[in-house]
Formats: sequence, structure tokens, C-alpha cells
Amino acid sequence: MNDYAEADLKMHRGFTLVELSIVLVIVGLLVGGVVAGKMLIHSAEIRAVTTEFNRYKTATDSFRDKYRALPGDMPNAVQYWGTYGGGGTDNGLDGTCSLLTVGSGSVATCNGNGDRRIAGEVSGWYEQFRYWQHLSNAGLIEGSYTGVSPVVGYETSTIGVNIPASKVNSAGWTMHYFPPISGDASFYDGSYGNILVFGEEATGSYIFNPALRPEDAYNLDRKMDDGSPGTGNVVTYKDDCVSGDAYALSNQAKDCILLFRTGY
Repeated sequence: MNDYAEADLKMHRGFTLVELSIVLVIVGLLVGGVVAGKMLIHSAEIRAVTTEFNRYKTATDSFRDKYRALPGDMPNAVQYWGTYGGGGTDNGLDGTCSLLTVGSGSVATCNGNGDRRIAGEVSGWYEQFRYWQHLSNAGLIEGSYTGVSPVVGYETSTIGVNIPASKVNSAGWTMHYFPPISGDASFYDGSYGNILVFGEEATGSYIFNPALRPEDAYNLDRKMDDGSPGTGNVVTYKDDCVSGDAYALSNQAKDCILLFRTGY
């Protein structure tokens, strides 16, 4: 065979089975690495929920120790950080303090009513947003928060504006007082009190959209509490997140909001 024929043969030679096998192995490793990487990121996000809850619980404990009041509900907050508006009473009715928007980064605030309930009532409608502002003003959490709803007359939560964001994508935290509940179609029976709610934004409301799959919610509940959606200090709503008295683990949709009882 002359040199020209040999060169032409080399130019038209295809991949061998060994070469193709090596390529397929490399592609498989790359795909597997991407999938494993996504799983690691997701696991880290879910673990962050526990860290975030503990951070806010610890911050609230420190606040109570220092100021002898709950953040948001603190009746003399304006003595420390100044008053925004008129009377300084955060009751949602006076038209001077709580119904105006505080600029981002401002520490000017309003008083709570001191009844140990953070929002959930007309006389303390915006306390749930003052909660985050007071913690921030005290230097106990990162970020700055406006302390008010962006829409007058509504308890609208906006992540990064009046409530903190979570490491879980699109999710955040709010504080809300729930009275004891019995016979409700959406809630499990029991005493709730001031609870930290974990979920996504809902138009015209506090955090009210689901942020977790049932499997993720169950794993968090099992790690932090008793693994049951309706008992203990970590609970959820009676919705697609659950099946009877257990988490609907076969459901792969993002259908869970978690409620963390704080004991306050």
C-alpha cells in the first residue's frame, strides 16, 4: 500500500468500540456529576432551614433577655430607635405610624402593644413586620426591614423588604400569632401562639404558598421534632402536603408550608 492510500485510510477510519465506550463513560460521569451536584445543593438548602430557624429563635431569646419584651410587640421601641409617624403606636388604626411606609434601612419604628402576641389581631396588625425590624435594629439578625406592609390595610409579606429570605429558592420567613385552633378544615387542632412560618410569598397575605416537597418537610420535621405533620413543634397545613396524619411522601410536588411553634 502506497503512502497516499494509507493516509486516506487513516482519514476515513471511524471510532473504535473502545473509544466510543470511553466517550460514553465520560459523558455518564459528567451527567452523574451534575445530578449529584444538584442533590448536594438541594440538601444544603434544606439543612439551612434548620439553621435559619435556630438563628431567629436565638435572636428572639436574646432580644427578650435584653429588652424584656418580644420584638414587634415591644411597647417602648420608639424610645430606643425613634418614632416614624405620629403617636408611635403600631395599631394599624391611627393613620400616622403603622400605615406609612418606612424607607429601607431606616431604624425609625413604632411600638407594639405589649400583649405578647405578634400580630394576628387588629390592635397589633403590623407587629409581624416590626418583629424583623426590631431584631435588625437590635443588631441580632442581618439585613434591614421596613417594618410595614407595602400595601396599606393588608399583611403583605415581601421577601427581602419586610421579611428575611431563606437559602431555599423563593422562600422566606414570617412571624405570626395564631390562637388555639379546634375543628378547622385547614389546621390541626392545638395551641399555636407566636409561630415562625416558612413558605413562599402570597399576594396580599403573609407567607402562604408552599416551599417544600412533602419528603423535604418530613425530613426536617423528623430531624427537628417528631416527624408528624400535626403534632409537636413543627407542623403543617391539612392540604396536599399530607395524607391523613402523615406526610404524603409519594407526592413530589412542592406542596408544604411549615409552621414552627416558638413557645412564646
